[in-house]
Amino acid sequence: MDQIQEEVKKWNPEEVERVTGAPGTQLRRVAKTLANNRPGTVIWCMGGTQHTNGNNNTRAYCILQLALGNMGTSGGGTNIFRGHDNVQGATDLGVLADTLPGYYGLAPGSWAHWARVWEEDLDWLKGRFATMAGAGKDGTDRLMMNFTGIPVSRWIDGVLEDRDNIDQPDNTRAMVLWGHAPNSQTRQKEMKTAMEKLDLLVVVDPYPTVSAVLHDRTDGVYLLPACTQFETRGSVTASNRSLQWRDRVVEPLFESLPDHTIMAKFAKKFGFADRLFRNIAMDGDEPNVEDITREFNRGMWTIGYTGQSPERMKLHMANQYTFDRTTLRAIGGPADGDTYGMPWPCWGTPEMKHPGTANLYDLSLPVAEGGLTFRARYGVERNGDNLLAEGVYSVGSEIQDGYPEFTMQMLMDLGWDGDLTADELAAINAVAGAKTNWKTDLSGGIQRVAIKHGCAPFGNAKARAVVWTFPDPVPLHREPLYSNRRDLVADYPTYEDKKFWRLPTMFKSIQDKDFSQEYPIILTSGRLVEYEGGGDESRSNPWLAELQQDMFVEINTRDANNLGVRDGAQVWVEGPEGGRVKVMAMVTERVASGVAFMPFHFGGHLEGVDLRHKYPKGADPIVLGESSNTAQTYGYDSVTQMQETKATLCKISAA
Repeated sequence: MDQIQEEVKKWNPEEVERVTGAPGTQLRRVAKTLANNRPGTVIWCMGGTQHTNGNNNTRAYCILQLALGNMGTSGGGTNIFRGHDNVQGATDLGVLADTLPGYYGLAPGSWAHWARVWEEDLDWLKGRFATMAGAGKDGTDRLMMNFTGIPVSRWIDGVLEDRDNIDQPDNTRAMVLWGHAPNSQTRQKEMKTAMEKLDLLVVVDPYPTVSAVLHDRTDGVYLLPACTQFETRGSVTASNRSLQWRDRVVEPLFESLPDHTIMAKFAKKFGFADRLFRNIAMDGDEPNVEDITREFNRGMWTIGYTGQSPERMKLHMANQYTFDRTTLRAIGGPADGDTYGMPWPCWGTPEMKHPGTANLYDLSLPVAEGGLTFRARYGVERNGDNLLAEGVYSVGSEIQDGYPEFTMQMLMDLGWDGDLTADELAAINAVAGAKTNWKTDLSGGIQRVAIKHGCAPFGNAKARAVVWTFPDPVPLHREPLYSNRRDLVADYPTYEDKKFWRLPTMFKSIQDKDFSQEYPIILTSGRLVEYEGGGDESRSNPWLAELQQDMFVEINTRDANNLGVRDGAQVWVEGPEGGRVKVMAMVTERVASGVAFMPFHFGGHLEGVDLRHKYPKGADPIVLGESSNTAQTYGYDSVTQMQETKATLCKISAA
């Protein structure tokens, strides 16, 4: 925190006001409010993440809460709200381009672990991946299975970038967009070009998305109707890490199928259905959801996705009335003591009956009752500094100090290995014996014994305020790529161009160009309460569509008058990369002078052209409109490659 304090000292109220426009008096008031009213929580959505330095923003929120003592306590913490009912669950199960389920990563040991979970031949898995010649650190060949992929934010560059500049054997030639709204991504015009260059485009969604109409293709495109959340069943995971079991409300309508049924049909066509569903029963064409749940329970030890069996989740749903609405703890009844939804980590096997972890890093409870330390993920020492906790530990811990993450060898050194059952010992020996780690032990024995002695399986360390492996170890402000504050660009420049996630990524080469004279207005985008995501589903709902019938841009009264634009008039909004949209002007004081806002839920128009005729008959949404991202520009986070949608430039003119 001493390194953090050196940076924070620079951000007095005067400098904050100069850089952000937020009054210094407001900063003082907010700081006093936070300091004098504890605990307090910090909540954010995409406004914090969708910047080239979004990773710095979110880490700063966490550090603020650490400094205030708001971590590990009810009413505290840092909470990012997700945009749909199971975004958190999808992320946990490994849809990201750099990890297997449970955030295991892509290292050889990670694949070996999941091969054991799936009871799959590791060599067969290796044979499914290409090899990149000379791509290893020492010039050796590298299996693509260990190589971070291209995130969805950059797929168009996987198609359009020169092949010699991409860390994969060929350009991306096929795309399967599954539950994905393409109009929620920036650089819409380039996306159209990329879609038309693909060999194959498959869209899996309840409604035809903008993917059906953006391109001018006449072949090689497949629209596969998927069920909505009301036609499926299984577990979903909320932003607070709690799991719920969802029952089917209605049978699937029309030709739509559940996602896992579509997955099974793909697997059958590809010839490996017998492998994919080795431990999963088939209910006709549909894989058994309970078996799917039990399979991820068997493998996701890292984050404690192992204790929430289908039976336990269904028990919670059937006995919701026994849970206190404030503490979320069951008071009596069959789930007595559980936290509703068993928020992960819910350690060990379901038989251990861990209640779930309501608040991360809560030292005031035993680990067995939902308490937790900070994770010892980064070793025990760095540059001579002790990374483990010092004199701080969970209630009931027999190790009353910091300790590393548990291995079989550590149990042996502590003399706790005698607490393992014969079956647990056999499972541990089948992995790596004494070298077996708490997150690769399929029996859960190492976790069970560590918790029995009051310890967290992943160790007890200091919180990591300085991330030495990131471009900015201490969170820094950096100006957006398209900034109209050239004075701030000089003071807070962006990153050098670099290559990561397989692709070259521009930063400085864009920011060095001044677009602010021709494009003087800051453009940002975000959500509406009426619609969700790309809007294809919600804009097809007559009750919601009635509430917001026009795509619009919010313009400050001063700017509108200077432009000669009246409320409700049609205007062109053009970004510095040439994309432009024709939308309705909403003249309002909700945005400051020099700032414009557009929602991103609309689609079906492209640069003033109505594309309704391109939708399959009867499948067009009730409300169409321009995609804000047609005018949005290049820019990606320096760690995650999240797109920068919250800060670019535009010019506005009467249509």
